[in-house]
Amino acid sequence: MPELPEVEITARRLHTALRGATIESALAPGINALKTFDPPLSALAGRTIEGVGRRGKQLVVEISGDLVVLVHLMSAGRLQLYDKRAGPRDRTSRLLIRMAGDPPRELRLREFGTKQAAWVKLLRATELEADEMLSKLGPEAWPSPPQDLRPLLEAARPLHALLRDQRVIAGIGRSWVDEVLWTARLSPFKRGNDLTQEEATTLRDAIMSTLDGALGRYEQVVTLPIPDKLPLPLQVHRKAGEPCPRCGTSIEAVHYEDYVMCYCPAEQTGGKVLKDRRLSRLLK
Repeated sequence: MPELPEVEITARRLHTALRGATIESALAPGINALKTFDPPLSALAGRTIEGVGRRGKQLVVEISGDLVVLVHLMSAGRLQLYDKRAGPRDRTSRLLIRMAGDPPRELRLREFGTKQAAWVKLLRATELEADEMLSKLGPEAWPSPPQDLRPLLEAARPLHALLRDQRVIAGIGRSWVDEVLWTARLSPFKRGNDLTQEEATTLRDAIMSTLDGALGRYEQVVTLPIPDKLPLPLQVHRKAGEPCPRCGTSIEAVHYEDYVMCYCPAEQTGGKVLKDRRLSRLLK
């Protein structure tokens, strides 16, 4: 799933390329993707793109005349800019915003797989902050998370779950939570209400340095057209069985139904290897 660094670099690249562009037309081949009907998608025709930004994991395309296109990529969506228009055999497109001019550029929301979970809302600018997906967001994880994380994390829930909860802090997901906790040398199962002040400070520093590092890398290697798969600069996530980059201990993993949590047992769990849920199910 695209998370804060991936959505941020997408917003930056699209903002630079599209600011000031005039929209010729817009349509939604993926009818399930469009979650609003008033104003209609046809209202975009003739308007200008004023900017592209980000809120949490969502993209915000600002349109002249006080309109906003809110996009959530979910797990398999990508918002990409092309110098030619989608052909009739394209089966991945969910939204097409076509620009006037030559070449006939097209901002295209594409989605891979069969779930079709990515969505789009066309809102009036005055409605944006009240939208249920934004109004429930916690503070942004980047560029400046809250100075003291303890009030946010004061719950008897594992840090791994708390940091992925967008209502707690916005932008971090399954990939980068592994990286943040590894950087902070904190157990993914440590309870939020057990954090000391020193650990909370270390965690905040880890959030900023991890996301800064990812974005710094993307600034060097990501250009338009944005690739379907970004080169995530990961140290531990998806690295089960490989040596920890700091201490050399084998990275361990806990598999859940739809994601994998990776960690270094020597540096994060006091040498303890956590129970893998796949094995637990097999033994029942």
